[in-house]
Amino acid sequence: MTPAVLGLHIGGSKTHAVRSGDTLPSQEPGGADAKNGVEITEASANLSSVGHQGADAVLRRIAASVGGGIEAVCAGAAGADTPASRAVLSALLTEHFPGARIEVVHDTRIVLAAAGLDAGAVLVAGTGSVAWGRNHDGREARSGGYGYLLGDEGGGYSVVRDAVREALREYYAGLEPGTLVRALMAATASVDALQLMDSFYAKPEPDHWAVLAPLVLELATEGDPAALRIQAEAAHHLATLARQVLGELGLDLPLVMAGSLLVNHTQLAGSVARKVSLEDPSSIRILTQTPVHGAVELARQLIRS
Repeated sequence: MTPAVLGLHIGGSKTHAVRSGDTLPSQEPGGADAKNGVEITEASANLSSVGHQGADAVLRRIAASVGGGIEAVCAGAAGADTPASRAVLSALLTEHFPGARIEVVHDTRIVLAAAGLDAGAVLVAGTGSVAWGRNHDGREARSGGYGYLLGDEGGGYSVVRDAVREALREYYAGLEPGTLVRALMAATASVDALQLMDSFYAKPEPDHWAVLAPLVLELATEGDPAALRIQAEAAHHLATLARQVLGELGLDLPLVMAGSLLVNHTQLAGSVARKVSLEDPSSIRILTQTPVHGAVELARQLIRS
């Protein structure tokens, strides 16, 4: 019998959960035997985004959906940077999955596991951005991932913020809105750059704006000059994060790129890869499965250890 484990990927905008493993049949309706292989997507349980009460509500719904009998839980969480933040999330998970072994790690850690690697560097660009790595000696390094107020350059929020800045630049220069700005105003129902700016300040949550990043990057693939400039700036920042980690740990390590901006936008990913400029370009790869499967593997390791 394989123990039932739960992997969680808690991002800035959603939570991805996968239950894996065989369990003994349950006599109760909806028991553990009916819950094997469950995969669900929920709202974000990120403490910094939704607070303690919001995270608690999301985890409660996940626990009800995946059922009992869970023996180990690993949660890879964006923003799980400090022992204090990891302890709070661990306490919540312990409450909802009593008796299970619990581990909370930064979400970059589950990306490496999802790639099937014990050593390597990870570059993630989703709502925010971060690079992290671990070498064969177990030494770790990190760059970025400080949140939208202090960093996250090259992430989705940053890309859209740069597009809003472009709208304001054109407005105050007395220029007609370009293709990018017109598309952004249409997407936000803004009549001009000033209304767009008001909307940006009225609802500053990063995930609200990051969803518009694909609009910018798709226009870059079509050759829009403003979008290309923004994409180039994002690629520069992301490559800088990766190079810093690789420089500390060893340039011979593989680099795994993950997050919606890099996985779904090949032009951006290619630009980042060229700027990282490793001697062996084949050592750079795009994550081919969702990071939550790395959390499942780490949960299994909790059982094995």
